[in-house]
Amino acid sequence: MTDKNKMSTLAINYNPDVLTCLANLSNDEVFTPPELVNQMLDLLPSDLWQNKDAKFLDPVTKSGVFLREIAKRLNAGLAEQIPDQQTRINHIFSQQLYGIAITELTSLLARRSVYCSKTANGRYAICDSFTTPQGNILFSRTQHSWRQGKCSYCGASQEEYDRDEGLETHAYQFIHTDQPQQLFGKDMKFDVIIGNPPYQLSDGGNGVSAIPIFHHFVRQAKKLNPRYLSMIIPARWYAGGKGLDEFRTEMLNDRKIKYLVDFESSKDCFEGVNIAGGICYFLRRHNHDGDCEVINYLRSESNSATRALNEFPIFIRANKSISIIHKVLAQSKTSLESIVYPRNPFGFVTKDRGESEPCKDSIRLLSSDGFGYVSKGKVARNKSIIHHYKIIIGRLVPSNGELDVNPKDGYRVITNTRILKPGEITTESYLVIGAFETEQEANNFNTFIKLKFPRFLLRQSISSVNVTKECFKLIPLVDFNESWSDKKIYAKYGLSQDEIAFIESMIRPMELANE
Repeated sequence: MTDKNKMSTLAINYNPDVLTCLANLSNDEVFTPPELVNQMLDLLPSDLWQNKDAKFLDPVTKSGVFLREIAKRLNAGLAEQIPDQQTRINHIFSQQLYGIAITELTSLLARRSVYCSKTANGRYAICDSFTTPQGNILFSRTQHSWRQGKCSYCGASQEEYDRDEGLETHAYQFIHTDQPQQLFGKDMKFDVIIGNPPYQLSDGGNGVSAIPIFHHFVRQAKKLNPRYLSMIIPARWYAGGKGLDEFRTEMLNDRKIKYLVDFESSKDCFEGVNIAGGICYFLRRHNHDGDCEVINYLRSESNSATRALNEFPIFIRANKSISIIHKVLAQSKTSLESIVYPRNPFGFVTKDRGESEPCKDSIRLLSSDGFGYVSKGKVARNKSIIHHYKIIIGRLVPSNGELDVNPKDGYRVITNTRILKPGEITTESYLVIGAFETEQEANNFNTFIKLKFPRFLLRQSISSVNVTKECFKLIPLVDFNESWSDKKIYAKYGLSQDEIAFIESMIRPMELANE
């Protein structure tokens, strides 16, 4: 292959791009489309592309798209400093670009994409400086470190991932070491670490039970102290939970994060892939100490605002909602969270059904199959509200997080409500969001929670498919001895016409047809 042909291979953007076609093969190991990669690279300072000493690492290489797009920029930026094309190519690929593949298959794919050959020292490889097949794109089968049935590095279940030699272990090389700087055989200092890490692993639980692992890659990258760190990760960390509480605290208090780009719907950056709670990417700059520019994307619209990530106990993703929340908090010191009950309020798990016939001292138990009967003595907690009126909703956001919601309709946020009468309780299939001694209070609460305003505030706290007690902390606790309407509550908190219009555009009526 001539130098001219090699340069053509590097420079041409194929249409359709094979990496775009591969971009969405999996929900937990998502291939990144080139367009998104370039949006992330655009956040880096332009002088990096003229720096022949800058080193770049993708520690979770799949298709090689990050390294390929970086190579294109360096090739253009270093043209004056290194005029000879082949010398420039050799320098870029051997001295500036580094990758760690997540599987053997992706290592071959990445080398084919980056080096134009499945081996770095192959006959047709674009760089002729390598003497080993791997080049600077490494892959080594790694084992988990089992302790009491879990991996001490990533938390993987030994029962799930202690596998035979022929099966993929998902023990990702970058995070299964205490010395990531030594992965290339010597202490390495990287100017830029960038990539799209695997998102989760099955933890051996029921159904779709899974543990997040993306945060391990972010933390490991921080240990290498790069000048710039950028990664695409699920936005579910905004809500914490399931091993993410500490990570959320770290991220919200990290004043080195310069940009946070947020997609409420993952389809806006990964076409055809639904990731509950959306997706985000960030840029962390080692010399930045200040507020973060938050950029919201929803469908074809975007807006940005520079603000402190830790302004509230949870991350508020929508910039336009900040002024509304300020007005609510200025008047209300107590939130609805104070009367919402935690998951499984009475001690009956999802599979519990109760008996088909009542017995002495029995009460009615609601499950996803309807009502059964249980003895009052089997109620493990919250016995004091058995004979209250209880308002319940489903624990999941409707429509799989409402990723496919029609923007003209807006979001619904919660399932239909239901009022359980005195003597009726529920399994953990439902969330008890209020309990009242009188039917009037229960009815007023039930009307209130269906209004657009409280559901708008609730949605600001949701970044997954789950609705939890903590999600209600922005909704003000009002007097449920009186009835409420959106117009009345808008006036109570002094919302502007623009703020009201934003709420109205985001939230659909509960009674919308065909729900």
